[in-house]
Amino acid sequence: MISDVVSSSQGKTKKGFDRKRLLSGLLAGAFGLLVVGLGGWWFTLALGVIVHLGLLEFFRMAQFKGMRPATKTTLVACQLLLFSTQWANSGGLPALLPDAVLPLSGAAICGWLLLQPKTGSIADVAASIFGLFYLGFLPSHWLRLRNLKDFDIAPILQRLSIDNSWLSSGLLITLAACLMVVASDIGSYMIGRRIGRYPLSPISPSKTIEGAIGGALCSVLVGALMASLMGWTLGWLSGGLLGALVALFALVGDLTESMMKRDAGVKDSGDALPGHGGILDRIDSYLFTPAVVYYALILVMPLIAN
Repeated sequence: MISDVVSSSQGKTKKGFDRKRLLSGLLAGAFGLLVVGLGGWWFTLALGVIVHLGLLEFFRMAQFKGMRPATKTTLVACQLLLFSTQWANSGGLPALLPDAVLPLSGAAICGWLLLQPKTGSIADVAASIFGLFYLGFLPSHWLRLRNLKDFDIAPILQRLSIDNSWLSSGLLITLAACLMVVASDIGSYMIGRRIGRYPLSPISPSKTIEGAIGGALCSVLVGALMASLMGWTLGWLSGGLLGALVALFALVGDLTESMMKRDAGVKDSGDALPGHGGILDRIDSYLFTPAVVYYALILVMPLIAN
């Protein structure tokens, strides 16, 4: 989690470790800001790389449990899902094509497992399909968010006399969603570390109820601020509610990954980021949240606006 960057140093070895942790965290954050700002195919390519590495870590944990998922087929299916989503959003493909990729990919995964010398088990199918959902379908909503152009999502843009082809509704809401996740992560870490007394879940003993509440309040505040700046109807109230949703599903994402690591018997999902563990350890809070934000906007926002 991003909040891990702010952990304090203890002793000479710990200080060196935290400097490495801080530097890699800042570089990852800067890279994320850059690709979100660029949008389009640059964002899609960067997301595709992250998804690929995260999926390899997920399948590694599944294999520790004796499962034999359809690794290559699922890796390809996730990339197809991401690229078809971006292509459809940019107008190059029918808008419904990404919706067709998901069930067709599921069928392809099952077909691949059926053709193996040793027929796949329920666990193999479940791990493969969940990988497609967890690191294909869910992350694809970051692309849907980034490509939003409806002025109702960011009314402030109608009052700005600048070229909105770059400063779009999609850019603002994607940055807002990321900031709410960051606020939730850092708030839960800082508040939990200072006043946390009651464990939240045996899945992750270091997390506390106080920390979860603190993280949610920080996300609510950021959501309220961003909504007011973007000119939403009901302003801070609608933004605060969205912030609460983001904090809840960021926590679900975090605990889900912790549950999988605990079941697989590993401390970190990998070692891709110095001082931070694996890719999944860093993006767990960002997996469920984009779908929540996207559907809240396209389903609830029109009702509020009217």
